[in-house]
Amino acid sequence: MSSLWRRSVGPIVALGCCSALWAIAAVHPAGKDLAAVAARFEFAGSPLPTAGAPTHKSVRTVNPSLAHISAWISSVGAAVALGDLDGDGLPNDFCSVDPRSDQVTIAPVPGTPPRYAPFSLDGPDDHDPTIAPMGCVPADLNEDGHPDLLVYYWGRPPLAFLRIPGTPLEKSGFRRVDIADPAERWYSMAATFADLDGDGHLDLVVGNYFADGARILDGHAQEPDSMQDSMSLAYNGGRKRILRWVGAERGSRPSVRYQAVEALDEEVARGWTLAVGAADLDGDGLPELYFANDFGPDRLLHNRSQPGHIAFGLVNGRRDLTTPKSKVLGRDSFKGMGVDFGDVDGDGRLDIAVSNITAEYALEESNFLFLHEGKDADFARGVAPFVDRAERYGVSRSGWAWAVRLADFDNDGKLEMVQATGFIHGSVDRWPELQELAMGNDALVRDPRSWPRFVAGDDLSGRSHLVFFARGADDVYRDVSGLVGLGRQQIGRGIAVADVDGDGLLDLAVANQWEESYFYRNTSTSGAGFIGLRLLLPIDPGESSRPTVLDGRPGLLGRARPAIGAAATVHLPGGGVLVSQVDGGNGHASARSPELHFGLGLSVAPSYAVDIAWRDGGGRRLSATVSLEPGWHTVVLGWPRVEGRR
Repeated sequence: MSSLWRRSVGPIVALGCCSALWAIAAVHPAGKDLAAVAARFEFAGSPLPTAGAPTHKSVRTVNPSLAHISAWISSVGAAVALGDLDGDGLPNDFCSVDPRSDQVTIAPVPGTPPRYAPFSLDGPDDHDPTIAPMGCVPADLNEDGHPDLLVYYWGRPPLAFLRIPGTPLEKSGFRRVDIADPAERWYSMAATFADLDGDGHLDLVVGNYFADGARILDGHAQEPDSMQDSMSLAYNGGRKRILRWVGAERGSRPSVRYQAVEALDEEVARGWTLAVGAADLDGDGLPELYFANDFGPDRLLHNRSQPGHIAFGLVNGRRDLTTPKSKVLGRDSFKGMGVDFGDVDGDGRLDIAVSNITAEYALEESNFLFLHEGKDADFARGVAPFVDRAERYGVSRSGWAWAVRLADFDNDGKLEMVQATGFIHGSVDRWPELQELAMGNDALVRDPRSWPRFVAGDDLSGRSHLVFFARGADDVYRDVSGLVGLGRQQIGRGIAVADVDGDGLLDLAVANQWEESYFYRNTSTSGAGFIGLRLLLPIDPGESSRPTVLDGRPGLLGRARPAIGAAATVHLPGGGVLVSQVDGGNGHASARSPELHFGLGLSVAPSYAVDIAWRDGGGRRLSATVSLEPGWHTVVLGWPRVEGRR
């Protein structure tokens, strides 16, 4: 045995050294100067307005058992979403959550026409101080062609704010509807809409953090609350909720009804979830689910549903000799904070970007960039066909990262990657104490009394900024945020993306914790072409399964709704493709506008063949190919009437 070990250890050590050297080279690649990469981008920032004067608090009132870690508990709650809330055809409205006032604000994006006065949505009936909003997602919940809002909270289940047709866009223009028992206490950090069972209606997925029934924000609680039961394998968090759409009413008293579905086993259901993503990764028309979990492994679930019956199977990545366990999908022990989907390597399949904590000289985990390199048939065998290539692309480390977005901000046909970073801003560095906690006994970490002090004035990665990864000529990403107008110090949480003014350049909004949030207008002058798609589904069936193409972005309020989950493939002249799917709210504390955007580069053809796949309102899978010129197009998808069905 000892001689065998002596013969084997040399090659193994050599292989490990080579792998380590390759990783270092990938993180610090040779290439062009940062300025050359940054020259393609430029952004101009403006503060997001609030509906009223915010207070200046920087910490929440919490359960007495958590008082000595109140800054840690108070580190989330800032959120933002972009979309078309007033029906003018442009995603130039925003919904934000400001933890300084716990207001949910609806307003026009800065720099757009003042079409209505900013206003805030009313919270729960009793204005319970133990309840705080954590995020909002625009969507047409009751399928009447008017955009609604879902607001999720700490301390209760989410609320639906349903738009009342024919009323002004103001507080009184929404009807508040409970979607679950209001007596329950959930601690939600993310929510997304997707047609999980393929019946043509949008179901709801809610990612929860603290355990159900806890009293986290109750300053008068008599019973102590618990923290995670492990720093790397925690399964005592709040239960994820899958809510199947079962009915709705339109008109002056709109409503929507959901049914809770038990489709997850205990370990999957009880992770400490900070972000949720839904996307069809195997091309069968049903979305997979990705849960980014704090304190333990993320989860990718393969969709095996049928209409009326939601079911998922857990899939994990494969590990080889040179891959650390924590770099394998589903087997990590990191702190998953954000998730997004996009085709990074241009092979026509969606990849997965995930944010983790990657603070230098503190907690060196790794962001993930899971490339879709296997076969779709692997899903049925319980294998996730994804391999982490974050080191290869230079995006493995960035900071204490939260929301992540993949988008093409210069229209060159390649995706940039943006992350919100930072945790607690103060004057006393508490990283030594956190490292001591992280290296402690997992049997103790659940008890808050074993935690060191993290209160107002303490600092953990508190001097951060947006990270804007742009790809150089060597195909490796570099952070150029300080050179493109995104270098402002801020403690970011959510990121929303949209072409707010319809000029073909994607803009972004960033929600900041305990400070002003910002909108960044894209002022780049790349000159590259683009195709933008508003994929809409009519609210009632018609005569044809063929889509209707309209130039530009006309308002269709009351006639159509965003076709969440619809997929488009743009065929390029050289044989390549660009792919994307309509997003229903994926990520952490934020939601991008539900449109698709494809950069075409400088060599623009007169027209492009675009394949579109969707489910109609009855759940049938349809597809069509249309020829589109560069620019914005509104496509009303087909929904043919069938006798005996709506």
